[in-house]
Amino acid sequence: MKKFLNINTNIIPLVLIMLCASCKKEVGAKTNYDLTISGVNLIDGTGKDLQKNVNVYIKDSKISKIDTVAIESSKQKNVIDGVGKYLIPGLFDSHAHTGDYKGDFPRFMHYGVTSVFITGGGTCTNDYFRQMRDMGAQDSIPAPRVFHTSQHLIVEGSHPVKTYSSSEWIEGESFYIMKDTAQISELVKRVSEYPISGIKLTIEDGPYPPYVERMPQEFVDHVNKEAIKNGTRVFAHVSDNVELQMAIDAGIKNLLHYTGVDLDFEKDKELIQRIYRDSISWVTTLMLDKSMMYPKNPEWFEVEGLKEMYPAEEFEKMNDPDYIFRAEEFMKYFQEYYDFDNPSLKQVVQFQVEDFIQLTKNGVNMVLGTDTGNDFILPGYSLHEEMQLLELGGMDPGQIIKMGTLNAAKMLEVEDRLGSIEEGKIADMVLLDGNPLESISNTLKINSVFKNGKAQTRIE
Repeated sequence: MKKFLNINTNIIPLVLIMLCASCKKEVGAKTNYDLTISGVNLIDGTGKDLQKNVNVYIKDSKISKIDTVAIESSKQKNVIDGVGKYLIPGLFDSHAHTGDYKGDFPRFMHYGVTSVFITGGGTCTNDYFRQMRDMGAQDSIPAPRVFHTSQHLIVEGSHPVKTYSSSEWIEGESFYIMKDTAQISELVKRVSEYPISGIKLTIEDGPYPPYVERMPQEFVDHVNKEAIKNGTRVFAHVSDNVELQMAIDAGIKNLLHYTGVDLDFEKDKELIQRIYRDSISWVTTLMLDKSMMYPKNPEWFEVEGLKEMYPAEEFEKMNDPDYIFRAEEFMKYFQEYYDFDNPSLKQVVQFQVEDFIQLTKNGVNMVLGTDTGNDFILPGYSLHEEMQLLELGGMDPGQIIKMGTLNAAKMLEVEDRLGSIEEGKIADMVLLDGNPLESISNTLKINSVFKNGKAQTRIE
């Protein structure tokens, strides 16, 4: 027994020395973060209340730690003083088109839009999609992350090829015509082999008269079934209640427009209950309404620095008689259909925003999107216009930010790594000089934009 005790007595000091050395190493260990934003007001995108005096630590492109412990800036490298500033997640524009991504992508980033969802278009061949993905995958040249659908799946003589005639539309490359349901299985299987977020299915009969034929219900049903079979989803292009009903009847859970839909929460109870039950994601696109009103409101473009950001022809269109005529017809529609006398922008959007609020309360995942690429909808800037329209209609700024961040990430099924400022997620963030919870227009007071935790060059 004595020998046993002696052996242990000799070992104990050695063990203690090793333990103490280990403790000292642990206590003295210091993580060398790539970037720290200190003392900032954090709006994390989850819908939580603002968190004051927060430190956000970035390591290897991700948010490594968030705390409120006082730090000595002199002992830290790459520290940004966030005192008096506001940090939000990078924004998503979840309905965008671009025929000039090299010009548009820096504009998106300048305005804090670090992710875009490209929903097809005349230029969107597989090679064009690949080029956009490649540019979005790096962080040296300012460019948002790129998510996209397949090319448009349509029927003969339908929207958008029939309504927006262009030499860029090439069958089999930028769109596919489904002539009968027999070919749908092979077509969906083929497009699903590419890195898409889902199928772009254009149900609608066009944006304005003369309308074209809607897609038959059996095509809508069949595409959704085949998409599920191939491990993907459908993003349906709808623009009225009939098309909404068709999409819901087919079991589609992602809708790319609210504009044009006019829900009556009493008369449409059955449809609305199905929307609640099916966990729908629904993109707003109120900018389509505002864009129609731009030619009658040229003062909306009188924003400091705006005209230096975009090609002059974007603003010259307001003097085109065709655009002025369309604006007058749009205003006339609202006067007659909704009994508005000289409708204001607030009247045009408020009833829709009230729907958004009600839908959100019942679990619908409402998502910000602009339909960038249409006339008077500008890449980057117009997402801030979209947010301002929601605030004009009565929505809370915190909820608006969530719609443009975490809700968008959920729709695109990337919420495990994007959409909020939480530990372990990719550090796509926007640092603001003003409080967006006081006024959503403060999202335009951008101090810095970060992608992968790296400050991005903004347009001067």
